[in-house]
Amino acid sequence: MKLIKIATRGAPDDYQSSLLPIVIQSMGYQIDWVNHDQADLLILGPFFKENQKPFRWLPKPLRPLASKSINAVSPKRKQDPLKLFHTQENERHDFINADYSISFDLGVQSNNHMRFPYWMEMLDWSHEGILGNTNPRYGQLLSISTLMSPLGDQYLKRGGTCALLSSHLREPRGSLFKALEKVIQIQGFGAFFNKEIKNHHSSGFLKMNTLKDFSFNLCPENGLYPGYYTEKIPEAFYSGCLPITWADNNVGVDFNPSAFLNLEPLFKSNFQELQDFFRNKEKLEAYQSQSLLQKKPSIEPLKDYLKVILSDLS
Repeated sequence: MKLIKIATRGAPDDYQSSLLPIVIQSMGYQIDWVNHDQADLLILGPFFKENQKPFRWLPKPLRPLASKSINAVSPKRKQDPLKLFHTQENERHDFINADYSISFDLGVQSNNHMRFPYWMEMLDWSHEGILGNTNPRYGQLLSISTLMSPLGDQYLKRGGTCALLSSHLREPRGSLFKALEKVIQIQGFGAFFNKEIKNHHSSGFLKMNTLKDFSFNLCPENGLYPGYYTEKIPEAFYSGCLPITWADNNVGVDFNPSAFLNLEPLFKSNFQELQDFFRNKEKLEAYQSQSLLQKKPSIEPLKDYLKVILSDLS
């Protein structure tokens, strides 16, 4: 087994247990997580601030001493590590200067970029030999076969109510919520609706357990950009809900547009079509025969891309 020294900066706290390191290990590498100045591969996350000074949390007189102390324990490499920018947030592939990048972005004409949207990190890849990734907020990994199967009619038997799981109602989320509550019953969950919840990591509930009782799930993306589609639509569909989203109109590149309702085009009419939509039995029933995924995804393209990156280390 090959040893590779990896460091992260600006990545989520749980990055070491996320999918990409697991895939690297499945390729025959043992990862030694080190300080960034010892790394062969430096993974830069979306929270990395390129011009941020080190030890800015310390009083200025102590910063030189801290720097000398760290360098004494961890001497700098003779050459800079290879840099990979990997974002699960709505940041562009060139947001940070790096040798390689993995992002949501569509249409990038570069051999040094790969599109791997975050929703694919929440899939169960055990059939391709990948074990250990988790989906803690939802409660389980998403089965590809379920996402490729018709939604079914369970959402039609749950009373016609809608759920929104959210920590805020910033626009356009607030407008979407108000538009829906005029035509159907909608219930909110999360920090915005329960002030005792500090953040979504400590909500005290699993999304899978909450959504199973609802016909619809309002699950808008946090922003519009070609390719930026997260776990929200798949988790709603997987729960047997009809997803109601707000997403860029290229969303069909990932998901079957006939398997969910996209509210993005309805802003121009002030959502006037919604009332007729929810009263139209035939329109609602049409969703039950639709699958969310029309093409089976694979982890192999990610492995191939990582092979290129890792071969560049030697």
